[in-house]
Amino acid sequence: MKKSLYILAELSDRDFEWLLTNGQHRHLAAGQMLIQEGESIDALYLILTGTFAVCVQALGNREVAHISVGELVGEMSFVEDRPPSATVQALEDASVWAIPRLMLTAKLSQDVGFASHFYRALSILLSDRLRSTVTRLGGVPEQDGGLDDLPPNSKILDSLDIAQVRLAWLLNQLGGV
Repeated sequence: MKKSLYILAELSDRDFEWLLTNGQHRHLAAGQMLIQEGESIDALYLILTGTFAVCVQALGNREVAHISVGELVGEMSFVEDRPPSATVQALEDASVWAIPRLMLTAKLSQDVGFASHFYRALSILLSDRLRSTVTRLGGVPEQDGGLDDLPPNSKILDSLDIAQVRLAWLLNQLGGV
């Protein structure tokens, strides 16, 4: 869960407040698609509850991953401004915090501090995902275990503690969805 909370850990309190003010809660029933491969999406999603399957058509709709609480979804489409390369489907009743693409894009272009925090966290998250994928596909042992297995580092642990508090607070505000 550490890597999935990294976005929340990197944001300032002001940045987090902006996400709360400008995002919206969405509920999905088991089996419902959050993202359909090849179809444009209008938001970036933070998973609040539930588990989702990630499937790729080019691999015969094979599941390539399961993602859950704290994970960010739609980040590749956001960065590239292209349709998603995978389908994301709720495996159980779930909820997400949706941050509208247009609002996020405007915020990033107007607030350099927010953009710096956001893109730093996003680049670390994507780098770790790529490293884990290459390791998994190539059968190469991970050298550092990825962000989920970071050695004790007080700055990182403090940031992740803040991220966990922020996520818990958001869930509490939504009535413990």
